Amino acid sequence: MNDMDERFLLEVTYQGELLKYDAELRSAGYVHKIAVDVDGVTVIFEPDEEGSYRALVTPEQLEDKNTRLEYGLLQVIAAQLAAFSE
Repeated sequence: MNDMDERFLLEVTYQGELLKYDAELRSAGYVHKIAVDVDGVTVIFEPDEEGSYRALVTPEQLEDKNTRLEYGLLQVIAAQLAAFSE
């Protein structure tokens, strides 16, 4: 972990439920990514060319029935991260 890393609590509302996730901003030079712990699975979000965020996950992570990695949830998290950066 370098000295540019910063931990924070990310709150999102998904399917009417307020969810809280530990997150970490990881900066290196001009590049940053945000690691979000979604129910024990670390999901990396990175900004795209339009300023939105995209989740870097594998199909296996989305198909794992033991996790809550739902496509809609990842979209909500990405939208919340983009709102922070505005």
